Amino acid sequence: MSMHVIPTALSEVLIIEPKVFGDERGFFVESFNKKSFEAATGLKREFVQDNHSRSARNVLRGLHYQIKHPQGKLLRVVTGEVFDVAVDLRRNSPNFGKWVGVTLSAENKRQLWVPEGFAHGFVVISESAEFLYKTTDYWHPEHERSLLWNDPSLSIQWPVTAAPVVSAKDAEGKTFKEIDYFP
Repeated sequence: MSMHVIPTALSEVLIIEPKVFGDERGFFVESFNKKSFEAATGLKREFVQDNHSRSARNVLRGLHYQIKHPQGKLLRVVTGEVFDVAVDLRRNSPNFGKWVGVTLSAENKRQLWVPEGFAHGFVVISESAEFLYKTTDYWHPEHERSLLWNDPSLSIQWPVTAAPVVSAKDAEGKTFKEIDYFP
C-alpha cells in the first residue's frame, strides 16, 4: 500500500502519510491514487476540483464550509507549514462542535482528509506556505459560510505569534451558536 492512515481525535478526519521514495537526488511521492485512497480509507469519493493557495506567515483562512453542496477536502502543503483545523458541524454527531488540529508541511508530506459536514481552516506558521487541496464538490459561493475562527466557545488553540491576518469575510464569520449546521 502506498499510504498510511492515522485517525485523529475526530475519527472521520484522517491523517494520510503517503509513501515517500527518496535518495540523494530528491524524492518522489504519489500524491493521489484513487485505488490506494479507497483501499486505505474505505472511502469512495469523486474529486471534482483542485485548489492552490499561497499565503504569508500568520495568514489565517477559514473556518469555511458550504451548507448546501458540502465539500470533502483532501489537503496538503507543498511549500512551508500550516496548522490545519477541522470542526464537526454535524448536529447528530457525537463530536458535534469539537475540533482537531494537525500540522501539515512540505517536510512531513502529510495530507489531511476533512469530510463533508466539517468547517475547515488553516493558519500559516512558516514564512509562507503553498496549500493544495482536492474537493468533492464545486465551489458554490451562495452556500459558503464562515464560522468565526476565534469563537471563544470553540477554544481553538491557533499557534500564532502575532495577530492573524484574516479576510473581511472571515473577520465577520458567525459564532458557533449562530451558524447553519448539518443534520
